[in-house]
Amino acid sequence: MKRNGKGRKPKKIKSVFKRYAAYVWVGIIIVAVTYIGLFYYFFVSPYSFRWKAIYGEPEYPEGYNVRGIDISHYQNNIKWEKLRNASLNNDPVRFIIIKATEGKDLYDDDFNDNFFQAQQNDFIRGAYHFFVPGVDAEAQAKFYLHQVHLVPGDLPPVLDIEKTGKLTKAQLQKDVKTWLDIVENKYGVKPILYTSYKFKMDYLDSPIFNEYPYWIAHYYINKLEYKGDWVLWQHTDCGKVDGIKGFVDCNIFNGTVKDLEAFTIKEKEELVPEQEIEE
Repeated sequence: MKRNGKGRKPKKIKSVFKRYAAYVWVGIIIVAVTYIGLFYYFFVSPYSFRWKAIYGEPEYPEGYNVRGIDISHYQNNIKWEKLRNASLNNDPVRFIIIKATEGKDLYDDDFNDNFFQAQQNDFIRGAYHFFVPGVDAEAQAKFYLHQVHLVPGDLPPVLDIEKTGKLTKAQLQKDVKTWLDIVENKYGVKPILYTSYKFKMDYLDSPIFNEYPYWIAHYYINKLEYKGDWVLWQHTDCGKVDGIKGFVDCNIFNGTVKDLEAFTIKEKEELVPEQEIEE
């Protein structure tokens, strides 16, 4: 009897274990399904353009037909004979914006060649400066003006502002305005402000910046959420175009080809002689 009694207890324990193990597996499945659902909702669905661009053909927002790209030394060995006839979403590449300078002393190695080739291959071209917060804003503006020589037919100068560094919001806005004022005084046109949708809303929300043309970076969506006026929209960093190996940033101009041409620097806008710019 004792032996039989001892033999029944393991069966009971095993039965209880099986019953609770079933609950555990049901719980694991529920957690897994919930996790997958949340991951898709927050990370895949909002950025479906990105996933499609990386793992397949990139998609381009519809309703626009004036398209362009921006490049730097990262897009090295550009095949300009192919790029000049390239298209994005069956629309020709109309404009190219090229990185020129960063901070007060960093010059993009490929700027001169890219800037020259863009003009030679009949693209409307522009040149941008990557702003480094905490570095003297006046020195950054003068460095850009010393290295970049825009001419009638080029896009207005561009300031790329993406970071705050250790600056307060007020300090950042003051420095950005300093750069903009110096460069505007040189070319007689308001520079383009490049920034992300979120950065604009968080750090460039002062009314003093609303008078500038905006180039908004907001990726992997089919409609720009920024409600203010904008001129350019950088909609992906995973674009593909003939003549460039690998990914490239793709942009939309908010208007027609004639509007784009009208947006460029004009002959009548006299440029300040180089000697008048303090070194």
